[in-house]
Amino acid sequence: MCGIAGEICYGDRRADTEAIRRMLPCLESRGPDGAGLWDGGRITFGHRRLKIIDLSEAGAQPMTDEKLGLTVVFNGCVYNYQQLRDELIGYGYTFFSTSDTEVILKAYHRWGADCVTRFLGMFAFAVAEHDTGTVTLARDRLGIKPMYLAESPGRLRFASTLPALLAAGGVDTSIDKVALHHYMTFHSVVPAPRTILSGVRKLPPATVRVIRADGTSSERVYWEARFERTLDSTDWTAAVRAKLRQAVERRMVADVPVGVLLSGGLDSSFIVALLAERGQTGLTTFSIGFDSGGGESGDEFEYSDLIAKQFGTEHHQIRIGQDRFLPAVQRTVAAMSEPMVSHDCIAFNLLSEDVAKQVKVVQSGQGADEIFAGYSWYPPLAGVPRDQAVTAYAKEFIDRSHHDLARQLNPGWLPDGDVSREFVEQSFARPGATTAVDAALRLDSQVMLVDDPVKRVDNMTMAFGLEARVPFLDHELVEIAAACPPELKLARDGKGVLKDAARGLVPDEVIDRPKGYFPVPGIRHLEGPVLDLVRDTLHATAARDRALFRPEYVDALLADPNTPRTTLGANQLWQLALLEMWLQQL
Repeated sequence: MCGIAGEICYGDRRADTEAIRRMLPCLESRGPDGAGLWDGGRITFGHRRLKIIDLSEAGAQPMTDEKLGLTVVFNGCVYNYQQLRDELIGYGYTFFSTSDTEVILKAYHRWGADCVTRFLGMFAFAVAEHDTGTVTLARDRLGIKPMYLAESPGRLRFASTLPALLAAGGVDTSIDKVALHHYMTFHSVVPAPRTILSGVRKLPPATVRVIRADGTSSERVYWEARFERTLDSTDWTAAVRAKLRQAVERRMVADVPVGVLLSGGLDSSFIVALLAERGQTGLTTFSIGFDSGGGESGDEFEYSDLIAKQFGTEHHQIRIGQDRFLPAVQRTVAAMSEPMVSHDCIAFNLLSEDVAKQVKVVQSGQGADEIFAGYSWYPPLAGVPRDQAVTAYAKEFIDRSHHDLARQLNPGWLPDGDVSREFVEQSFARPGATTAVDAALRLDSQVMLVDDPVKRVDNMTMAFGLEARVPFLDHELVEIAAACPPELKLARDGKGVLKDAARGLVPDEVIDRPKGYFPVPGIRHLEGPVLDLVRDTLHATAARDRALFRPEYVDALLADPNTPRTTLGANQLWQLALLEMWLQQL
């Protein structure tokens, strides 16, 4: 797990090595264990290293194989690297390290850009061919590892974070009106390739982009789960349990200890149970809790303690008081590559700060709700005809209608037409999703999952050099979940097939409990110093000059900060303030 950066120039133009040097300090938290730079003339790569596999200097990056004429920078982990290494040795390759990075180099030489189909894991990488000048960029199937892009005439830059690209300079930081519409519609999510900034894009998940020396390029999607009844299986419970067991085992590969973020919910508890089943001892687990507020409890220690006791983990309760909470708000915003409205971000930031002092790798339960239909907006779609699915989905999921948004944004910021509704329509119209529930799950797993919970965990853990692994996003498990009939996933108030798979391993009290979340009352219910921060942000000169929102809308929210909610219950005022906080710290 690391931070990567690079510049690719076209024709005879040399890359700006100093621009890459300016990017690397922004990536230091992602890779506190070392730094490297490779100057290839037209191409320059930079890297910050977090030592997880092959702790020696032989695993340092950028990694070059002069014999093969290749250089790579890589962020992530290829869990089956040892099996691929053995296969490549059979083809006659020799290795100078024991790292998964070198396996990517050799695999690329053997199979070209198709090597991505052989990797089991999370990754974003760039490979440069010395002789042709071709550069291949790739991102893992579920978009667990990020890659941001900034293009201008004659060059392309890439980085693991958006702020790193800004540090290099020359980026158009004006707001993308279509992206703003998405932000206000999809709970702050901006689907790839857009970001909220006009001059920054992101490589979509499961995508390979090949850039030739003359600047021409091609892009292809190499994987997509099929939400159709394509698998002949009568025992979905056994299939899910077997694939999750395999996914958890894969994510134990490391040359350092691996812990678990234990929320006390089904998903993280199931991970702990499967690790215990395979004989894992001395497992370290972590959970977090906050002061209560607005009539809401701030922790779920009752359940995480139960799991820790059941499986004998070395458990750590992390209790966050007001003295740590307020400073963490602005620090969390600064750690975001894109504005993310979820209050969970603050919880993950504070949790990661403490966890990183004890371990460098953790497993986490993100993704289960999106692939096993655990959210409230899926049941109302059951039985809805496909030609009515978009309307049903929009009613349950979309924050506000285009009509309402037109009364909240200043006129100059509203794009022509309901671009977010059109985006949903285009997604639902594609083949490969049998029912309305299937179409919603496909859209959420390709967009909302990638640019909300997955990005949230990556940004917040990597702010402290902590690598988070997400077994529920093992692509083979995702394929099983996608093929599983929706009624099995919707059963038992959601995630029915997953609950059945956990039965007998996870205590019934956890399986049958009401659905929980990462409770952060201080954001869900705005008051005191946090509300003061929100008010100051929205009244700041920068916010007035930008004038994204109609003044009467902002005034109404500030007068009643906790009543106006989005369709799914998020605080509307926080959504506005978070965006402005993020823009003001650029």
